[in-house]
Amino acid sequence: MRDTGKRGAGFYALAAFFTLFVIFLYGPMFAVITLSFQGPEGGLTFPMNGLSLRWFRHLFEEQLVGDFEGSFLRSLLLAVVVMVLTVIFSLAAGLAFRRPFRGAAIVFYLTVASLIVPSILVTLGIGLLFDQLGFEATWYASGLGAHLTWTLPFGLLIMFAVFNRFDPSYEEAARDLGASPWQVLRYVVLPIIGPSLIGVALFGFTLSFDEFARTLMTAGVHNTLPLEIFGMTTNVTTPVLYALGTVTTGVSLLIIGVSLTAITLVQRRRLRHGSDAGAGLV
Repeated sequence: MRDTGKRGAGFYALAAFFTLFVIFLYGPMFAVITLSFQGPEGGLTFPMNGLSLRWFRHLFEEQLVGDFEGSFLRSLLLAVVVMVLTVIFSLAAGLAFRRPFRGAAIVFYLTVASLIVPSILVTLGIGLLFDQLGFEATWYASGLGAHLTWTLPFGLLIMFAVFNRFDPSYEEAARDLGASPWQVLRYVVLPIIGPSLIGVALFGFTLSFDEFARTLMTAGVHNTLPLEIFGMTTNVTTPVLYALGTVTTGVSLLIIGVSLTAITLVQRRRLRHGSDAGAGLV
């Protein structure tokens, strides 16, 4: 019988690689968070010179360079709009592609093609298009369109995977009981795929909130948060920049936590309703 208690050299090599990967991935983030708590006389590098919340307070004061509050609110609003539109269009497209229609392959490949085209070319093309049409590039128009070219393909691919595993017998049973198409969607399909829709929403929000390349030439004169941070790296020489990174990281983690909580609640509610229905049949 093989001794499973001994671990080979491959296990330790894989463990070492994973450890290095985690350090490489999260080390810079922890360094930024730590340096954001520098004392009043602290700088941008280690060693730290005391501890304080001074640089967080500076974020909400008038800055000589940069507009943290305005750029943060613009990115937040843009991400919410992109999230909502991504969920709506991804769901609609997923439902539409459940049945074959003429030109389905062309529509699919045109949608996912934006994942292959370099982001800088997408933002350049959209910016030039608005300029040639005589429209002003703004974060809520051209910027919104550029972000959707990034989030919609992901949402569509997720919906494809969801509906490929979806059992249509649930819909057939509801229709046999006299449910209308809207009732089938509202009371059968949406509760089942609810966690996946939350995942699509999370993808849409996070991909938009931190998107830089596709915003570069489409945001117009008002920067979003990633553009503002990039601009501040060449001007700000205090840990206020790190404080900004800490706040944005906290917001992203909060959104992820809310999404995971919502998924858990939806799954528990579905299981509870299923058990109640089973008890009723007994």
